[in-house]
Amino acid sequence: MKKKYRIKKNNDFQKVFKHGKSMANRQFIIYTLEQSEESEFRIGLSVSKKVGNAVTRNRVKRLIRQVFLEEKDRIIKGKDFVVIARKPAAEMNYHEVKSSLKHIFKKAKLYRYKI
Repeated sequence: MKKKYRIKKNNDFQKVFKHGKSMANRQFIIYTLEQSEESEFRIGLSVSKKVGNAVTRNRVKRLIRQVFLEEKDRIIKGKDFVVIARKPAAEMNYHEVKSSLKHIFKKAKLYRYKI
């Protein structure tokens, strides 16, 4: 995933938290905010120290980014996403992370067409 599609600034995170809608399951929380002037979606990741040490947190972030990369053609464009990982995400493998995030995508109606 290219860096220009990531949310890095605190102001952008706060805007999504304040004005966006949230959807959650046991492992992840996703905040979404409509950004109609954007041609692509942007993603911000938040993995707290409660999830694990630096190696574990970076692994979780890599897995989340990979799922977004694989699903990017199916996800609605022009939105900002902030994904917060909860503690159970640390023990998950790639396929579990993918199915968990796809579950939230369906629940939040973030796909462009039915799956």
